Amino acid sequence: MKANEAPKHLAIIMDGNGRWAQLRNKKRTFGHKAGVEKTREIVEACAEKGVQSLTLFAFSSENWSRPEEEVSYLMELFILALKREVKMLNKNNAQLKFIGNIAGFNSKLQKSIADAEAQTSNNDGLQLNIAANYGGRWDIVNAVNQANKNLSQGELLTEELLDAELTTKDLPPLDLMIRTGGEKRISNFLIWQAAYAELYFSDKLWPDFDSIELEKSFVEYSQRQRRYGKTGEQISPETE
Repeated sequence: MKANEAPKHLAIIMDGNGRWAQLRNKKRTFGHKAGVEKTREIVEACAEKGVQSLTLFAFSSENWSRPEEEVSYLMELFILALKREVKMLNKNNAQLKFIGNIAGFNSKLQKSIADAEAQTSNNDGLQLNIAANYGGRWDIVNAVNQANKNLSQGELLTEELLDAELTTKDLPPLDLMIRTGGEKRISNFLIWQAAYAELYFSDKLWPDFDSIELEKSFVEYSQRQRRYGKTGEQISPETE
């Protein structure tokens, strides 16, 4: 596949860690650990294929309702993964950014996030965005509230003004969203940004999703015609 056929901005809902572990008669936390290992492989593959921005759905604002033991494990796993992976990201010129309500995490994790972002802030390679304590509805409501503060009296809120307040304001438009694990929904992830994104659903559980599956999704993406409300003939004038 040609480099220019890869999406500039790719988002992934990494679903299936818990089920992957249960199929092996393990605790769900075992699956989350395997999921972190898989994330490293996919990040490297995306960098090789020319993806400019990769946004991963790591922890949703609804995930707090999961069992306390699992949530606590995820928080500790975040901290360990940040300390371990940030050196490799920095070495490979990747920039790390977190999007979401980071204030909802404990102070220890907030510090780890801030330190990791600071260490990679000057890099200009792949931008890796981790959506943590993130929800699409929260993102929109937060953006509306921020935009309203800057509106002049009588000024109306526009799409452009709202775009400028979203957590993804500095990222390219979303091209492709992948969800692993067999479910076919976007689960409150980047719901504004996904308005014209292409969707790809894989039956592979996240720990089983590999660079070959990623390549399949990119090939299918490259074969789709993105019309943005236009007709197929307008996009391809040579078609009679």
